[in-house]
Amino acid sequence: MTLTDTGPLVALLDRDDARHTDAVAAARQLPPGPLLTTWPCFTEAMYLLGSVGGHRYQAELWKVCQAGRLVLHDLTAADVSRMAALMRKYQDQPMDLADASLVVVAESRSFRRIFTLDSDFHIYRLADGSALQVLP
Repeated sequence: MTLTDTGPLVALLDRDDARHTDAVAAARQLPPGPLLTTWPCFTEAMYLLGSVGGHRYQAELWKVCQAGRLVLHDLTAADVSRMAALMRKYQDQPMDLADASLVVVAESRSFRRIFTLDSDFHIYRLADGSALQVLP
């Protein structure tokens, strides 16, 4: 599985997105298997896709999920607590809820790479002080 942020989910489905071509090319280079994201990222993607393509684009995201190509990670109470701590730590960025959820999943599931179009992931550090490898 590849840990995935909101940006690629939107860019892959919205052909008019400025990063569509980059996202498609990057997705072709990912290891086989589904993408993994969090409910905050999924919610954000649904909102953004709805604002540019209405229900048609939102339905496409549901299809990706229902086909098993996108897995939604359930956050625990401990994850939520860690997210709050991360958002305090990175309040000068500011870190949003979706980004915090992905850092927490990376920490808890030992992911070291993330598929994102967000440059903030070059700044964020995991609990052990390491950085995520940002794809593309």
